[in-house]
Amino acid sequence: MLKGHPKGLIAAALANMGERFGFYTMMAILVLFLQAKFGLDEVGAGYIYSTFYALIYILALVGGLIADKTRNYKGTILTGIVIMALGYFLIAIPTPTPVPDLTFYLIMTCLGLFVIAFGNGLFKGNLQALVGQMYDNEEFKAKRDSGFSLFYMFINVGAIFAPLAAIGVRNWWLDSHGYAYNAGLPALAHSYLDGSITPQATESLKTMANEVTLSGAPVENLDVFVKNYLDLFSTGFHYAFATAIGAMLISLIIYLANKKNFPNPKGKAGEVSKEEILMDIKEVKQRLYALFAVFGIVIFFWFSFHQNGLSLTYFAKDYTNLSSINISIGSISLKGAELFQSINPFFVVFLTPLVVWLFGWLNKKGIEPSTPKKIAIGMFIAAMGYVVMVLGSLGLPDFASINPKEGGTPLLDPEKVTPMLLVLTYFVLTVAELFISPLGISFVSKVAPPQYQGIMQGGWLGATALGNQLLFIGGIMYKNIPLWITWSAFVVVCLISMTTMIFMLKWLERIAK
Repeated sequence: MLKGHPKGLIAAALANMGERFGFYTMMAILVLFLQAKFGLDEVGAGYIYSTFYALIYILALVGGLIADKTRNYKGTILTGIVIMALGYFLIAIPTPTPVPDLTFYLIMTCLGLFVIAFGNGLFKGNLQALVGQMYDNEEFKAKRDSGFSLFYMFINVGAIFAPLAAIGVRNWWLDSHGYAYNAGLPALAHSYLDGSITPQATESLKTMANEVTLSGAPVENLDVFVKNYLDLFSTGFHYAFATAIGAMLISLIIYLANKKNFPNPKGKAGEVSKEEILMDIKEVKQRLYALFAVFGIVIFFWFSFHQNGLSLTYFAKDYTNLSSINISIGSISLKGAELFQSINPFFVVFLTPLVVWLFGWLNKKGIEPSTPKKIAIGMFIAAMGYVVMVLGSLGLPDFASINPKEGGTPLLDPEKVTPMLLVLTYFVLTVAELFISPLGISFVSKVAPPQYQGIMQGGWLGATALGNQLLFIGGIMYKNIPLWITWSAFVVVCLISMTTMIFMLKWLERIAK
């Protein structure tokens, strides 16, 4: 599988695993942490989530610009790893819940998130640019697409374990203090504290409180229980963030040990390379236009795909029967809405060899689709993933009717859907991702003029940032309109993007030759 690829590929991927571990830790628990810690609703948590993920990618433009100007890709990447670890440290520090000063503690949390995003911006695009430079050598050029697919597969190994570690730490902390996990309790607890809870929901809260108390002793004082449970629940999340620091340290060690195997950019800062001299201004412009066109399309893929950490996570918490999940490591239960965030990287790792084999087989037959065509196919597959959600959500009550903050009562487990609905959705969306994300990165490294490699990788991530900034719309729709209409909106967006890509196909294929 690795035959014919540069020696530094796997080292680069392993160095990137810490970033992926942290990324999927945040994907799994960020909105749930914001709701449990601060009592934010789906829209408020969605704004912070979408802004954080937008910053992760938009700051890659800054990181790309710094690396392109200094030609110090390796130093910029190293600085990014250290800054990311610092950011995770800041949000891993436990603070009291319910928070005594909402504004202050929310600002401090957002500061920690910004530090993570800034470090990620220095790291992410520049490491991808280094991988692209490995394939500039004539010996490896033909393997560029499969190389980026393999890179994408290996970096996602860390992502498989991130949600599991987060759940394990949070549930261990609860268990060690005499409580079990219940996804619906934090919302009910905050509703109780702010006085918006109804008598029916209060009865549900009392029932849940007794169910999660492992000693079996009846809960006499609901006020004490609510504050204690919220504090332990949130502290468990703080410690879960700390697991990402360990992953960053491992990545740092791997990166330093293999730094010599990574390519150095040609020339010094401000110097013009031979390739840049040979490429006339007209060709440079055409390449940049093609890249900007693709960037515009993938905005809508990421707007849809990264709902896995927002509206799809809300769906896992509110509408999915988590009681049917019985996975544990020793005495620690891995039950939790966050568990579904392990499914996507799991499928990435195990489906990538099949996708690479498929494209290799089609290549031998002379019928392998071009990279732009693969991206168009991926958009169609993404639309089908949300068709699954549309069909699975028919007949479910609107969120307002089960939201305790609006006088609703959460669904009982027998009234919820099977976890297999989300498993199937993530399977389809992962296939779409494998047609778009690694191949899009490959397309950028292939088409970008040599003097703009870092900034164009940053441009790809910048387009992802714009898609992520729109994520909050998913939270708004989830809260205010029927579920099947929410998922239908993503179907429509993906199909429009696919159609646009097909319209530009011949032009993009000509540029990418």
